[in-house]
Amino acid sequence: MRARIGAQAQRVLICAPFGRDAELSASVLKKAGLECCICKNIAEVVRELAAGAGMLLTMEDVVAPGRAAALEDFIARQPTWSDLPVLVLTRVANDGHWNNDAYRRLRNLTLLESPIRPFTLVSAVRAAMRARERQYEVFEADRRKDEFLAMLGHELRNPLAPIGAAAQLLGLTADNAGKVRSTSQIIARQVKHMTSLIDDLLDVARVTRGLITLDREVVGIGQILTEAAEQVEPMLRAKGQELTLNPPAERFNVEGDRKRLVQVFANVLQNAVKYTPNGGRIDVSAQADANEGCVRITDNGIGMAPEMVDHVFDLFAQAERSADRSQGGLGLGLSIVESLVRSHGGGVEAHSDGLGKGSTFTIRLPVHAGESLAARASDGEAGAADAAVSLRAMVVDDNQDAADTLAMLLEAGGYQVGVHYTAREALAAVGASRPHICLLDIGLPDMNGNELARELRQLPETASAVLIAVTGYGQQEDRDNSRAAGFDHHLVKPVDVDQLMRMLSRVQIAPA
Repeated sequence: MRARIGAQAQRVLICAPFGRDAELSASVLKKAGLECCICKNIAEVVRELAAGAGMLLTMEDVVAPGRAAALEDFIARQPTWSDLPVLVLTRVANDGHWNNDAYRRLRNLTLLESPIRPFTLVSAVRAAMRARERQYEVFEADRRKDEFLAMLGHELRNPLAPIGAAAQLLGLTADNAGKVRSTSQIIARQVKHMTSLIDDLLDVARVTRGLITLDREVVGIGQILTEAAEQVEPMLRAKGQELTLNPPAERFNVEGDRKRLVQVFANVLQNAVKYTPNGGRIDVSAQADANEGCVRITDNGIGMAPEMVDHVFDLFAQAERSADRSQGGLGLGLSIVESLVRSHGGGVEAHSDGLGKGSTFTIRLPVHAGESLAARASDGEAGAADAAVSLRAMVVDDNQDAADTLAMLLEAGGYQVGVHYTAREALAAVGASRPHICLLDIGLPDMNGNELARELRQLPETASAVLIAVTGYGQQEDRDNSRAAGFDHHLVKPVDVDQLMRMLSRVQIAPA
């Protein structure tokens, strides 16, 4: 990520009020492509520094003790990220006392013996400007980090408010089935929203560091776009927008991670919906040649200024940052898109004719010549409740609220459930309960979940049980460790209940 450094901050200030030194230095630097501003005195230097500058080039007489108090005060009051480079042309380079005093007063000081050769001057100034540019990049990154943390706090508090209110309401309306149902739906929606925020945070860390393992298969681009469109359908309905999917003239396939490719197009579509007014239009078109497929997503929304287009894929970038946070989100989606598309061997670019003129995102992916895989078989959810009646489950989690809530959900689904809060307690109960399914937390206090899974695999009562890790640890390394320990599945908290129930519906009891 490159910082947005203004033109003012890229100037070389030159203060050499005696003779023609300033004009000569400026002429040499301008020929090298450097922007210069000549200042007549220290007061003018300080005024220009306040507007932004890359560095100061001056003479020893200008910054002699007692003559540059205003400059020294400005340097002393710099923010922590700033360390103004000061290059001084001097004829007293060997005066140790003068040098020590000058370094104390001017701090980031470079002494250049005068007269100086033009090549040496340009080289020194360029080095100082590059260092200054890095300072501005650090400042920009720090500013965006602070802005992001403030935004993250706001976004996480938003769903917490209705969750807290709904939890209190449940205690007051326990005898009203209708209110209990609607209140529980509020909690479920807000938890899903918080989960999405946390997933984005984890995703951007994993994806941008190249820690995502792609589960590759050959899939038709039409399938991917259809699934992505389904994900944004509720948002489209809420804003009364129209989404048009224009299938390619010739169907084409890509090789990649189906889930991640859906995520790519869903993120771009969500971005289009977010920044397109109510009643707006979004068009999706696709085409391909022998080597490359191209998908364009165009909206008639608020558009982007040219400087935003250049940085739209940066971390935490958003086109609008207002106090009401009406658009929501963390500004991570498009950065994840770029990283995922790149990991599939493709590229993505953004275009807008300006504010109010809509935006177009173009995603290019290599075409795969083979046939796409057949549609997966249905999950076989029919009859799941009947199968659940005879299945015994064991929940192990030291967080008692989490364990009890999960147990109640399973009992509501027809499962017989035993709850334990320590690994030792669970091992002691296995002989009597003989569970078919074990849902285990990883971060247990007495024995971690992976160790517990290994123990359970050694016991005849649970050797063939379905082991499911239910944990807050979701990195690829965590999934690899749980698989090696004997787990069949790895779910990250908060658990998607629908996903869990589909998973359990496929559990079959081995014949006695």
